[in-house]
Amino acid sequence: MTTKHTPNLELWPIGNCQVSGLIDQTGALVWGCVPRVDGDPVFSALLNGDQRDAGIWRFELEGQVSSKQEYIRNTPNLVTTLEASDGSAVEILDFCPRYERSGRMYRPVSYVRIVRPIAGNPRIRVVLNPVKNYGAQVADTTHGTNHIRYIVGPQAMRLSTDAPVGYVLDGRTFRIEEDTHFFLGPDEPFVGNLRDEVRGMEQRTRKYWQTWVRGLHIPFEWQEEVIRCAITLKLCQHEETGAIVAALTTSIPEAAHSERNWDYRYCWIRDSYYTIQALNRLGALDVMEKYLTYLRNIVDGARGGQIQPLYSVMGESELDETTASYLAGYRGMGPVRRGNAAYKQIQHDCYGQIVLPSVQSFFDKRLLRPADERDFENLEQVGKMAWAMHDQPDAGLWEFRTREEVHTYSAVMSWAACDRLATVATHIGKEDRAKVWRERADSIRAKIEAEAWKDDGNGGGHYGASFESDYLDASLLQMVELRFLSPDNERFQQTFAAVEKHLRRGDHMLRYAAEDDFGAPETAFNVCTFWLIEALHLAGRDDEARTLFNTMLSHTTGSGLLSEDLDYETGELWGNFPQTYSLVGVINCAGLLSKMWSDVR
Repeated sequence: MTTKHTPNLELWPIGNCQVSGLIDQTGALVWGCVPRVDGDPVFSALLNGDQRDAGIWRFELEGQVSSKQEYIRNTPNLVTTLEASDGSAVEILDFCPRYERSGRMYRPVSYVRIVRPIAGNPRIRVVLNPVKNYGAQVADTTHGTNHIRYIVGPQAMRLSTDAPVGYVLDGRTFRIEEDTHFFLGPDEPFVGNLRDEVRGMEQRTRKYWQTWVRGLHIPFEWQEEVIRCAITLKLCQHEETGAIVAALTTSIPEAAHSERNWDYRYCWIRDSYYTIQALNRLGALDVMEKYLTYLRNIVDGARGGQIQPLYSVMGESELDETTASYLAGYRGMGPVRRGNAAYKQIQHDCYGQIVLPSVQSFFDKRLLRPADERDFENLEQVGKMAWAMHDQPDAGLWEFRTREEVHTYSAVMSWAACDRLATVATHIGKEDRAKVWRERADSIRAKIEAEAWKDDGNGGGHYGASFESDYLDASLLQMVELRFLSPDNERFQQTFAAVEKHLRRGDHMLRYAAEDDFGAPETAFNVCTFWLIEALHLAGRDDEARTLFNTMLSHTTGSGLLSEDLDYETGELWGNFPQTYSLVGVINCAGLLSKMWSDVR
């Protein structure tokens, strides 16, 4: 029988930087791709409407009346407690193994679940039905005495368990009288005592994460929120290459029935500046240095310095966009997209977005591999593209699909690329190159001041979102963050006032209010609200900033996270989850607004 359940974004991420999964409020694994984040979603129930019997792994407690969830402190290891009407109860402990073994990080393509009876005489039913080819069919199975093989593709997955295999295969309800262990991983015999090995894996994984968190630099206030976002940001990294994806999901709509459904399981270059900023603030050097390595590889492979908006976690440049017709979509709101055609777009902010984080490598003495003169020469090729394209039309950072203008944010990012290259050139003793880049930065600045400023005829005005138009865009708030303007600059203050007036909706911010390819935006874009909070802080309006920040935190899921978008009228979350932009927003704003540790020492 199909269990009816309306999907929502009350989801709890688990993972090990190779694979990830999302557990819903019922304790079901409803999203998980193999062999990596952009792979085939063998668990895809999240995007299959109200159909709950395919692409899912759940434990049904007979007579269940309630559930509650919490992470084990400072880990992504999740405990879900299910209670039945007769008082019986079970705990489900979910994790993906991650710890050092044999001199390297053990992070297999595997999901581990331990079911523990904690009250009464609980009876459970195991529903484990992975799918293949984006929901086209339920995986075929073969089995042995203590295992079941699921043929999910060229590489099968094997469930090793001490539960009765026949009960699992038949979907039969049975009494659970002791801890029962499930290891779904590579198709190879499980070595060792299953119970002891699985419990040992959980303990070692728990210790790994708690030790990692112990090394973070965090603000005094909002510690739990920052730690949870830091852990989740690390889960969004594909450790093999260092890439950090925009989100763990595809095709969660930005608003109901909007068809703004995009595949975010890729690495957007536009995120990189803000992500490096957050990782540096956290002191998460392992994640940061791997990410800088990924960006260096992108720069190395850039023909003539050309950077595209996004790449796969392996650095692949072609991400052809198709639809998965066998999946109904989130709440039945398709299409479900695989791949993202935005890789073909022209977005000139990409040049600054890759130069700015790369600058860290020239100055940070902590890094195992600091940048050198050869890296600077490669980065100059990117800078040359920024210089050449600063006043040319593009799709903008919001990726308009049917129109192009000279976007102010792209021009400011081009200015920032030239400005930072001048700084690096001076640092490494190349004064002749510093002069070239300084002159180019000054030229771009003059162009922006002349073309982007929209005079109202009364001695005032504001910067426009593009050179050609006077509409407003929340990215204009970044002109201070990028050091193009100072907070007390009169033009910035007028622009800030205009952006707040036209784009703020209560406690939330739109990206823009003008109609785009899909009509007028219906939801607020969460990172833009964090940009507003930062701007309020820089403008000296700290009380307002703190109030707004706490309001944003009140919208997080039970897992302490945010998606991409938010309905500013109902408060419901929309868009892909968990969103890297939003995680970074929490981390950066907490760092800016927190009281100092010295206030309590």
